Amino acid sequence: MSNASPTVHATIDGHRFSRDQVLAWEAERLPAAASKIGLPLPSRDLARQRAEFADSKLALGADEIKHRLRRDLRVGDIVANTTARLSRGGRATSVCELQVTGGSAAGFVQWFDDTSRDDYTHSMTAAHPDHFLIQALPDGRQEVIETTGGSPLPTRFLVDYADLTTLTTPPDPATDAEAAGVAISGKGLHIGGVRHEFRDVPGGFHARLCVEFPRTTLPRILSEHRRHLAIEFSNWVEFAFGAGS
Repeated sequence: MSNASPTVHATIDGHRFSRDQVLAWEAERLPAAASKIGLPLPSRDLARQRAEFADSKLALGADEIKHRLRRDLRVGDIVANTTARLSRGGRATSVCELQVTGGSAAGFVQWFDDTSRDDYTHSMTAAHPDHFLIQALPDGRQEVIETTGGSPLPTRFLVDYADLTTLTTPPDPATDAEAAGVAISGKGLHIGGVRHEFRDVPGGFHARLCVEFPRTTLPRILSEHRRHLAIEFSNWVEFAFGAGS
């Protein structure tokens, strides 16, 4: 969308983290993700590792990814459904904020929502080592296979950005653009959701990234997933505004 790369800082629980700190978190996750999916880790700088690892995952194809992760996905689905049932609709949130110099709230959400982009699946997958597959389905929902922050197992779920019915996080009236929707398990249960809100500020935009988990989710997962959000959205912002994927 632009040839100038933005600058991105993350804020978690009131603490500000530089781009270099967030990139270090990403680099730490690469070996575990490569081992989980059974792929070699490229011996390159982080940007090329990111791109080549995404290429390798996508070259496997969705069916092979699901086959390689089948045992973990089976257990993860049981855990997700059980946790959701025990929570009785209650939610706990994991929140990270980004301060972006450059770009705009609407410009980012337009890029994020554009499933017709040639690089859509690659950019969605490349944004985090623990993204094993993110793709748009014919019915408009997004299929996700990922390891959420702090979890020992990857899970598969769908995100329906046309459905906000079970979200518990109220919208901020100051928001200029948002990406929000419910998360649905393989058995059709609403197991959470996202309400990612973006607001223009002088010189750029602010993002409040919020994931709703079932209320009985372990605190460590909620805490660690904030780093997951910082990694993936910092990369997506750079992909959207000129750094490439």
